[in-house]
Amino acid sequence: MKVLYVATVVKTHIMEFHIPYLKMLKEMGCETAVAARNDYADPSECNIPYCDSYYDIPFERNPMKPGNIKAYKQLKKIIDEGNYDIIHCHTPVGAMLARLAAKDARKKGCKVFYTAHGFHFYKGASLVNWLVYYPAEKWLARKTDVLITINKEDYNRAKSFKAGKVVYVPGVGIDINKFSKSTGNRDEKRQELKLKETDFVILSVGELIARKNHVLVLNALAQMKEGGKLDDIQYVICGQGILDSELKKKAAALGIADHVHFLGYRNDVSEICNAADLFVFMSLQEGLPVALMEAMACGLPVVCSNIRGNEDLVDNGEDGEIVSNNANELENAILKLKADGHLRDEYSKKTINKVKRFELASVVAIIRDIYIAEMPH
Repeated sequence: MKVLYVATVVKTHIMEFHIPYLKMLKEMGCETAVAARNDYADPSECNIPYCDSYYDIPFERNPMKPGNIKAYKQLKKIIDEGNYDIIHCHTPVGAMLARLAAKDARKKGCKVFYTAHGFHFYKGASLVNWLVYYPAEKWLARKTDVLITINKEDYNRAKSFKAGKVVYVPGVGIDINKFSKSTGNRDEKRQELKLKETDFVILSVGELIARKNHVLVLNALAQMKEGGKLDDIQYVICGQGILDSELKKKAAALGIADHVHFLGYRNDVSEICNAADLFVFMSLQEGLPVALMEAMACGLPVVCSNIRGNEDLVDNGEDGEIVSNNANELENAILKLKADGHLRDEYSKKTINKVKRFELASVVAIIRDIYIAEMPH
């Protein structure tokens, strides 16, 4: 059986989320191919494990960019000549072009899967998002044999679409062996990061972009400083992005720069989780956030925003705190957990237990069953 994976980019999507699934397909005896743009700074670093054939397609993230016409033509040629049994597409642009390009292949029996990693239309999304993305996804669902959703809001909405089949899968899976409470030495990591043993350490993990809403945490910390409650609190951010310098300037302007640590991209996030006391995740939009699941697997108590994806993972007041996009609410939730070590311990035990259902091995097994059900017999 031949399977083609399609996504807009390699480094920040295929390599981040799909290697376990390409491995699964190889173990099932499949021939695998990947079509995605090589987004490595050094193109020669693009080496995709468990991939028999790789096609560098010049996808543009913006669906309106004319470069996508060239990308569509290249992709259609690959699909028409490849005789694939299954095409599994991801990311809005890659999935849109793949489903359009697979029209003739589907007539020959090819099945098209689409994993929606979070629709751009959701509770609280802008009117423009609803006007542009909702009708497009609803129409494209007709060209989809299996539509996979990773959170309950998307699943409930997609059930009204005319896809061949709509299924819910609990995310892309996290490696609980890599992210657990036993990872790393807390004291050594704190020393490395120049944090004191007595500090109350708050951690956020995510790109430094507007959607991740790091600025709200900075504003909440500034309020704590005004109230004389910031002295022993340190805020650590793992991630890189276009707002790096802007957020650093913001922290300085608020007078809290000595309490905020920008660590950039890190390969030791699990160890940093185990050196922290609280995970704060105030993103404005998510599908099912991997960073939040990883923190939960490490047993970190959580304060997060009241959005789709987060609400799939955390039950407010049961195993974490869910707050709105408001600095006062965030400040209160952080100070509440800082003051109550017993509550933090209770949340920690519950999050470790809850996140087991999102374990990589479990999700891979679910996806494998979906493939087996759709394989040509």
